[in-house]
Amino acid sequence: MSAFAILLAAATAVPEVPPTEELQRGDDIIVTGTRTEGSDDYAVKTQTTATRLPLSQRETPQSISVVTRAQIEDFQLNDINQLLATVPGVNVQAQETDRFYYSARGFDIQTFQIDGVGLPFPFGIQNGSIDTAMYDRIEVVRGAPGLLSSTGNPSAVINFIRKRPTRDLAASASAQYGSFDNLRLDGDVSVPLTSSGSVRARAVGSYLNTDSYLDRYGLTRWTGYGIVEADLGPDTVVSAGYGYQNHKSRAAMWGALPLYYSDGSRIDYARSTNSAPDWSSFDVTDRQIFGDVTHRFGNWTAKLTVQRRAIDEDDRLFYVYGNNYANGGNGAPDRATGLGIVSYPGAFRSFARNLTIDANIGGTVSLFGRAHDVMFGVNRSAQRYTQDSAYDVSTIGVSLPLFSGFDGSFPEPNFPDFSRSLDTHVRRETVYGLVRLNPTDALKVMIGGNATRAFSEGVSYGAPTDYDRARFLPFVGATYDLTGNISAYASFATIFNPQDQVDANRRLLDPIEGDNLEAGLKGEWYDGRLNASIAVFQARQNNTAEAAGFDATIGQTLYRGVDAKSQGIELEVSGQVAPGLQATGGFTTMRIRGEGDAAVRTFVPRNTARLNIVWSPTMLPALKLGASGQYQSRMYLEPGVTATTGQPVQITQDGYATVDLMARYELTPRIALSANVRNINDAKALSAINYDQGYFIAPRTVLGTVRVRY
Repeated sequence: MSAFAILLAAATAVPEVPPTEELQRGDDIIVTGTRTEGSDDYAVKTQTTATRLPLSQRETPQSISVVTRAQIEDFQLNDINQLLATVPGVNVQAQETDRFYYSARGFDIQTFQIDGVGLPFPFGIQNGSIDTAMYDRIEVVRGAPGLLSSTGNPSAVINFIRKRPTRDLAASASAQYGSFDNLRLDGDVSVPLTSSGSVRARAVGSYLNTDSYLDRYGLTRWTGYGIVEADLGPDTVVSAGYGYQNHKSRAAMWGALPLYYSDGSRIDYARSTNSAPDWSSFDVTDRQIFGDVTHRFGNWTAKLTVQRRAIDEDDRLFYVYGNNYANGGNGAPDRATGLGIVSYPGAFRSFARNLTIDANIGGTVSLFGRAHDVMFGVNRSAQRYTQDSAYDVSTIGVSLPLFSGFDGSFPEPNFPDFSRSLDTHVRRETVYGLVRLNPTDALKVMIGGNATRAFSEGVSYGAPTDYDRARFLPFVGATYDLTGNISAYASFATIFNPQDQVDANRRLLDPIEGDNLEAGLKGEWYDGRLNASIAVFQARQNNTAEAAGFDATIGQTLYRGVDAKSQGIELEVSGQVAPGLQATGGFTTMRIRGEGDAAVRTFVPRNTARLNIVWSPTMLPALKLGASGQYQSRMYLEPGVTATTGQPVQITQDGYATVDLMARYELTPRIALSANVRNINDAKALSAINYDQGYFIAPRTVLGTVRVRY
């Protein structure tokens, strides 16, 4: 019996459970769709991330995962890295303490969305953590997001759905304390400003201050969010809001620990080893101002969104790298002497400014006696990225013997005045549309795409970043109902993504181009409260930037373009599998090949599994118990060759699993106590090996929470 058949058999074996009323806010459902807060469900009935149309997962011809507010609070997924580590098919690659890569289906995820509006990473990587306090849920669509995202990779699009005000007074607060003096406080208040709730406001705030298992490392994070929403009539809703977050770390690693000696053997570190001194810090401030107007007329809904985002950084950082290149060495430290690692401190100031305007309209039309869905829109975004840098040359190249050189005592340099190292202006203009044809009750066919033009001008470390690219990206998909609960689907999407990385000749890499093809089966039960799927996919991506060295004379990483194709299978289940039992989980297996069918991007695990399950006994509903497991298979990197034999050096992280546990008890309907234990099996593994440096994941930790609701 196939794995999907087992899932279907298990789902149909449990008794039918009457669906609970979907949490909506009356007429203002036209703004956000279903709210997940206040419900214990691990599934949603509809999502709009894939097509902007309010479709169920079964109706959408792509793979979708949703992390609801219940799952966020059950497992205390307080930042986006903890959350995405629980999503099937998604890998969180923490290459440094404060900068993060994300991947799916073998390729990088480089664009987040907030309420469906795309926000590309300013420098191709997420700098700083993201608190989840202000979000109702996170939706992840795997595969090429070419329909609605003007640029992207055939990996996934991650959509953050903001909390919205409620028509009735509601409030909650929590206090948490755990291992390594992890203190977190948060509060959330929604207030009707008129007696009918036609004007309403909401404010959310959180504060985190924590030390770490890493020597000297710590983090302070402030998050604030406010929104006002008003009904201008029975069919029009307008909202405006502001979001703020400051992420400031101490003893932060820029880069990480060198992982091998010059003879190719691994360096044995304690889990707590940190190469950074106390003064090394990322200080990232992210501010967002947004507004939207939604109007419904008949069977059509139109929406205009304007979003302004400003990210400022003021970083003082400390990098270490190998300098032992004598006699053909590979830049790694010598095993006998421990010498060969040197310092590279730097100070950086940067800002990113993004203004995005998106307007779309969708509804139904009648043709040949049947109703069909239509959606089209326009999007314009403009970004400016700058970075200033400063180096004290007298502190560059100072020898740092293993392991005494990593005791944090390196003095803070007297950095000179800053000079401009990067200044880039990027603009994207997109027209997109989709027609969902309804030729029969069982068959739905989607035809759409977007036409995008992307412009860039500027310089990065003296190399020009100018380009002017235009593409049309088609999208085709179909679903067919095999039974009342099961559908077959298929889709094809294309992508292109201009890049600002340069190669060893200081030339801009060609744009990423590729496509995503997938097909599978989806099942839905209990009015959408339980979903299961199996998908077969092929993702192709050419010219992907892959690190190919570091130019210490200017402080810039160099890249090369790599062609790759991934093929694999994904299985997923989410929702209520039995009375009182909620679960999400999935398994992904794939292969990633490049030219000549050689394995590429070997630092991405080929097999991953996720399972999150909670149980609330029907005889004792105040109690909730849960477990979360994450598994990834072996991964490796070959960064160079040894000086003695010329054989490739291979850095390997064997497959491993972590298990988290949770328990919660409601003392009263308004007060609850909970405890979460992460990595209870105390697995020790490298967090990522995208480069030839790395550090270890956190050991076993405990977090206690007191939550009050009104």
